[in-house]
Amino acid sequence: MKCGLEIHVQLKTDSKLFCDCPTNYKDASANTNICPVCLNQPGAKPYPTNEKALENALTIALMLNCKIDQNITYFMRKHYDYPDLPSGYQRTSVPIGYEGDLNGVRIREIHMEEDPGQFKPDFGIVDFNRSGIPLVEIVTEPDMHSPEEARQFLKELIRVLNYSECARGEGTMRADVNISLEGGNRAEIKNINSIKGAYKALKFEMVRQKNLIKRGVEVKQETRAFLESQMITVGMRTKEDADDYRFIPDPDLPPIKIKKQQLEEVAESMPEAPHNKVNRFMKQYEIDEETAKTLTSELELANAYEKVAESIDPIFSAMWMRDELKRVLTYNKFEFSESEISPKNIIALLTLLKNKEITTKAGQRIVEKMPKNPKSPNEIAEELGLIGVINKDEVVNAAKKAIDENPIAVEDYKTGKGASLNFLVGQVMKFTRGKADPGETVKILKKLLE
Repeated sequence: MKCGLEIHVQLKTDSKLFCDCPTNYKDASANTNICPVCLNQPGAKPYPTNEKALENALTIALMLNCKIDQNITYFMRKHYDYPDLPSGYQRTSVPIGYEGDLNGVRIREIHMEEDPGQFKPDFGIVDFNRSGIPLVEIVTEPDMHSPEEARQFLKELIRVLNYSECARGEGTMRADVNISLEGGNRAEIKNINSIKGAYKALKFEMVRQKNLIKRGVEVKQETRAFLESQMITVGMRTKEDADDYRFIPDPDLPPIKIKKQQLEEVAESMPEAPHNKVNRFMKQYEIDEETAKTLTSELELANAYEKVAESIDPIFSAMWMRDELKRVLTYNKFEFSESEISPKNIIALLTLLKNKEITTKAGQRIVEKMPKNPKSPNEIAEELGLIGVINKDEVVNAAKKAIDENPIAVEDYKTGKGASLNFLVGQVMKFTRGKADPGETVKILKKLLE
């Protein structure tokens, strides 16, 4: 299997690509963020290209290791007939970036274009609020060889886009997926709007094409649609070639020259790409690759870790943030940025642990209470009665009590059922209100049971 992707993502700007209309199309009533320019009314001419959109596209291209074309850049008219395209053509630029790379997948080119409106065929209406919003299109080479590879690439790409703070992320993503199997033609699946959708479409299309080849039926070169409700692809039309779009340079837009100084300013101000941050974290903080990838999964989480690591041992803080903090975030279905957990409170929690003022178990209970909680870890610990680590004699007494009160668990342990030891540890934790050290508790229980 060979797979290449064409990913369209909206650029984060306040105004549209060729006019001053606002881009908050989701918050506005239908057909209110519009003007004669983005509706392409007779006599209306586009404004010069939105400079912020160009800077955002350059930032994304550089973060994807692209070379930048510093020759004259201009917009073409790409002609096709669809209800959401009032002009009958879409303005799309020649490549701005080319020959990039992301984790071994080659980026063929990156260019800008304007978003069409939103056609709702079931109602027969079009909302033009989205018409003219700047997009970046990222075109890869066919370097992915399974649905899993394509899914992983899209996850990494969305992470780069989030780090760039120049694009609106997966919520505005639309991907065209090109797939071919050996012995068959290429099919393009249009307008998939999620990573999960791209994965499911590829899985279905791979099986469909395999079955056709097995039966000796030719796989047509065509454009197909993905029906997300049924997780299948269906034929739309015979695949177009570039000639079918009748590209011509747009005569209403002046050409653009990307100056060396502009490029240097963008390169200097752009954020560190996540794949580069992973390598730096591994080297600077001496943590393993898996931990570095987890901590850089969100820009806000990565920034928080760096602040915490200034005050707390980097390896100790990495372990807690990777395991316990991420566990709690995943359980609550929160991004770190949504959790309202501050680096200051993470430092406070880890300080309690380092100073042995609380046990590991108590730390786990405290971190579970931290999301969207204005109280500090110290206040949570006091409230739950978790401050203090009890002495060994108290743990021994609690262990004896657990053994005396649970003869069945004791018998199970002696017959080789290891899970019963965990039950007894839990009983000791209950008797000590979580103040016993789990590792020490296991040792004491084993000694008493033997």
